[in-house]
Amino acid sequence: MDRKIIIAQPKDADIVSEITQVTIKTVYPKYYPAGAVEFFRQHHSMDRIIENIQKGYVYLLVVDGRSVGTVTISKNHINRLFVLPDCQHQGFGKALMDFAEEKIFSSFDTIELDASFPAKKIYLKRGYTEVEYNVIDAVNGDHLCYDVMRKTR
Repeated sequence: MDRKIIIAQPKDADIVSEITQVTIKTVYPKYYPAGAVEFFRQHHSMDRIIENIQKGYVYLLVVDGRSVGTVTISKNHINRLFVLPDCQHQGFGKALMDFAEEKIFSSFDTIELDASFPAKKIYLKRGYTEVEYNVIDAVNGDHLCYDVMRKTR
């Protein structure tokens, strides 16, 4: 299996968006009400993805020529880590996390991320601790709950 992590280029915005939106639409409804899912979909808009790609923050995991996952790294913050649903449970999320942590720890002593319910257990196992709990009001009276988590070298 040929597996590599590359920096996303402007031409990759569509695939980054597809990985993000397909994963949100498939996985998040199992954990969040519809209003929160829609908040996530809008939060990870094409405009934000393009802006992050232009800043050099976005990476793609390519396996045998297919882009299967993405992660965005901004300073010491891990954002937008998604693996296509049909490619989950194969170590690809772990590979993206290992890459992001190594990159951040080369310049910073701490890593922060906003943990969704589906990913929180994974982050706890990797040594992250909860530092803040947040609730955002979404449409239809729904709420989006998430934790800010931190890992120190």
